[in-house]
Amino acid sequence: MTVDVEDYFQVSAFEPYIDKAAWNRIPCRVEANMDRILQLFAERRVKATFFTLGWLAQRYPQLIKRVVQEGHELASHGWDHVRVAKQTPAQFQDDITKTKALLEDISGQRIKGYRAASYSIGANNLWAHELLADTGHEYSSSIVPIRHDLYGIPDAPRFAYKTAEGRLLEIPITTVRLGGRNLSCGGGGWFRLFPYAFSRWAMTRVNQRDAEPTVFYFHPWEIDPEQPRQLGVSAKTRFRHYLNLNRMYPRLVNLIDDFRWDRMDHVFLGDANANTR
Repeated sequence: MTVDVEDYFQVSAFEPYIDKAAWNRIPCRVEANMDRILQLFAERRVKATFFTLGWLAQRYPQLIKRVVQEGHELASHGWDHVRVAKQTPAQFQDDITKTKALLEDISGQRIKGYRAASYSIGANNLWAHELLADTGHEYSSSIVPIRHDLYGIPDAPRFAYKTAEGRLLEIPITTVRLGGRNLSCGGGGWFRLFPYAFSRWAMTRVNQRDAEPTVFYFHPWEIDPEQPRQLGVSAKTRFRHYLNLNRMYPRLVNLIDDFRWDRMDHVFLGDANANTR
């Protein structure tokens, strides 16, 4: 179970509409949404991995400390949601180094995992895996093995594999194989688009037929149908961002009840005890 900790105005789809310089002036909703998520996880005894923006961690250190105190894994989502495809190797290294250091300083927890903004590690920038390993990350969850207009490597392995000469584990978002193609069933907008019965069937199929764990992700803003609506966005962006927000939380509850969930480092690194630096 993974959560990409970013607020509604920080998503990549809103980049053309919301100036990053205005972020400090926009009221954040992440605290209230995270409180709801953490309460749900506590009630259902779920442990998860929270891929967190450095920008938010710097402003809400108590929230970060709460995540760790409640037994969850803290991981990096980069500093301010810049896609890797828009960064040079030097800029990317600075971004991940800065974020990792801040998260470790606030939490007292060694940061092992990273997830790229909008899954933006692709076929043309696999050098990012080398830099993640160089900077002390143990795993990445930044690739979706599907064909998509914004991200994805369709022919990438569907399940966890070693990269960067064996120094880094890449853990792709879960897909189900149907009709000779991969279909995402690992969360986000896909989880809101498809009926819940399909998502449950697809994850069960991966567990049983492929004998693999599933990687699920969502964002705090996805359980917040009352978030401010952005004006002037394209029809595609409006559809992708706002579709079925009112159905997300009850579907999430069903998902948690129907499967067993844990942190990424526990499931994929076998690291059930080493939670601190």
